[in-house]
Amino acid sequence: MAINDAIALDGFLDEETVPGDLDGLTARFRLTVSPSDELADEMVLPCTVADPAMAHRVIHDLLPGDKLRVTGHLHLPHTPGEPMWLVVTEMTLLQPAPGFTDVFTAVLERYGPYVSYLDADTETVPVWTETGAWVGVAESLDVLGQLLEAYEQRHRTGGEQP
Repeated sequence: MAINDAIALDGFLDEETVPGDLDGLTARFRLTVSPSDELADEMVLPCTVADPAMAHRVIHDLLPGDKLRVTGHLHLPHTPGEPMWLVVTEMTLLQPAPGFTDVFTAVLERYGPYVSYLDADTETVPVWTETGAWVGVAESLDVLGQLLEAYEQRHRTGGEQP
C-alpha cells in the first residue's frame, strides 16, 4: 500500500486500550470519530498498532476520553464475517481526557461531543457539549442516553433548550 493511501482521523478514545498480544508488542483500541454534530456521522472504529514502541505508549499512556489524531491504513473486510479496522502507523495526542486529580470521587467523562461530570457522592449526571453549551442533568447514568437523544432531537427540530 502506498504512503499516500494513508488516512488521518481525529477522534476520542472510546474505552481502555488493550494489548493485542500476550507480550504487549501490539495494541488495540476503539476510536470514536465524530466529524460533525450529526449522530448519523459518528462511528466507532477499531484500531490496531503493530509498532512495539507505539503499542507501549498506547497501552500505558492513553486514557478513555483522550482526543487523538491517528494516521494509518484502513483494512476493509473481504468477507461478511471479517471486521474493518484501521492499522495505525502514526498517532498524536491532541487533547488529554478532561479529569480531576482525585479520580476516586469525581471525573469528567467524554461521550463523543458531550462531557459529563460523574461524582461518586451523587447519582445525577450534569452534561455539557464540548463547546460548553448546557445539555441538562440525567437522573443517573442509566438514563444519560435518553438525555443526549432528547437534546439532539431538540436541535434537529430547532426547538428551544430547557
